[in-house]
Amino acid sequence: MLNHPTIDKLHELRLFGMAKAFEEQNGSSQYDTLAFGDRLGLLVDRECAERDSNRLRIRLKQARLRLTAAIEDVDFRHPRGLDKSLVLTLAGCQWIRERHNVIITGPTGVGKSYLACALAHKACQEGFRALYLRAPRLFDDLAMAKGDGRYRKILAAYARLDLLVIDDWGLVNLTEEQRRDILEILEDRHGLRSTLMASQLPIEKWHKVIGDPTLGDAILDRLVHNAHKLSLKGDSLRRKVKRT
Repeated sequence: MLNHPTIDKLHELRLFGMAKAFEEQNGSSQYDTLAFGDRLGLLVDRECAERDSNRLRIRLKQARLRLTAAIEDVDFRHPRGLDKSLVLTLAGCQWIRERHNVIITGPTGVGKSYLACALAHKACQEGFRALYLRAPRLFDDLAMAKGDGRYRKILAAYARLDLLVIDDWGLVNLTEEQRRDILEILEDRHGLRSTLMASQLPIEKWHKVIGDPTLGDAILDRLVHNAHKLSLKGDSLRRKVKRT
């Protein structure tokens, strides 16, 4: 039996995983004793695995994570007040299914960004669409979008994300325009999608950064009341790396 036409047809049908597995089966005698149904099952399994891998690669590319991070590599030994039980619970992504939020606070260097990226990476593995943005970049992008007419389109894109990660929140006081921007984003996502905020400032100081009591109450109401909170402390992990 000529196998090349079959492989060509599998490629035409874009069944690339099945094509690879078919070639492997025909190149090895270990599959000769398997029944037709078993061999077909292996082909289908390979195609499903290839497609899952491709979808994950696309989700990770679209997420634009700042760091290559994984929950399995989170350092729970360093004394920084990290609640291991809560982190492992969050890794299950049920908080995303329930449209809850996560807030990570702590001084610079304690691993807030890494943890945020690790949770976003796990979300992508679980099939959720995520996007990582630093707050300064977020506000710059929105300001540019207002100038070229893309503002509403960008807001709509943010609203469709299963998880929006906003890092470096509260580095500088917000302007009136930025206050309204973040409220628009959170209003679109409130009760519908999950948001993760990472900040050097404790939550009780966010009102001052926001700058307007009324808008501050509205922003925090949409973010904090259903949020899982991780408050980190201690010495910088970066200094630890430098010493070793």
